[in-house]
Amino acid sequence: MGPIFLLFFQFNCDKMESVEETVDPAKQSDLKDLKSEEKLAYFNPLLRAALNSDIEEVQHIFEDPEDPDHEKATELITEKDIVGRGLLYAICMAGKNDVVRTVARYGVDLKEKTVRGYTLLHCAAAWGQLETLKTLIDLEADIYATTFRGEKARDIACRYEKMECVEFLDWAEAKQNLRNFISQIQTTVTDPEKVLGRLNKEDKSTSLKACQAKIDWIENAKEPTMQDFLDQKQQLEDIMLPVFTKLAGPRKYQRFPVVRKPSS
Repeated sequence: MGPIFLLFFQFNCDKMESVEETVDPAKQSDLKDLKSEEKLAYFNPLLRAALNSDIEEVQHIFEDPEDPDHEKATELITEKDIVGRGLLYAICMAGKNDVVRTVARYGVDLKEKTVRGYTLLHCAAAWGQLETLKTLIDLEADIYATTFRGEKARDIACRYEKMECVEFLDWAEAKQNLRNFISQIQTTVTDPEKVLGRLNKEDKSTSLKACQAKIDWIENAKEPTMQDFLDQKQQLEDIMLPVFTKLAGPRKYQRFPVVRKPSS
């Protein structure tokens, strides 16, 4: 590991440890999960390559059977310290989003948590690594994940006054909320058991067309704001209100006239 990175980690560790004496208890607890661990680099060659942004070496370790560390590549990237932090946490602290995207190709779990529920998103948010947050969200990290205190990554970013990260995470959650709502509608109106006796073909057609319109909007909108996502979700809720009202009501079955057998 190069001296620049040793200084980087030592500086930030010292800074966070000195602050620990004056911050509130909640922040003190966060530091145990979110401060960097420079010692890992001494014995983890994969971490050393990652922190130096040596993408070629990272790929070499994973893909070249002749590399001395190839057979233990999975072990190197999944080994944890006592609180459950692995190599990816150090990478996110350092803002190595290019490395995050590279190792994601090898099946690593980007939704992993520490013992107390901190995720890679929490880690990147605490350290103000905006581009790393964007990469993690793009790779479908769980934006709703909470710590043992019920705090999302957005809350951690706010606590440490990383306001660019707060704004991005608010934007990303608004986008994900719209996507989730669309998925919920599609799943519901195509479930025969849920719609039987409640929705007709027109109701289902209206619902699915509205969902597709919002999907198209998400894919084609240029630089949408958080408010744009909120507005689109509200529009979809308004369209779906009559359908949801029917789904919440009793089933209605078509009654056929009873044909009685003529008496002999």
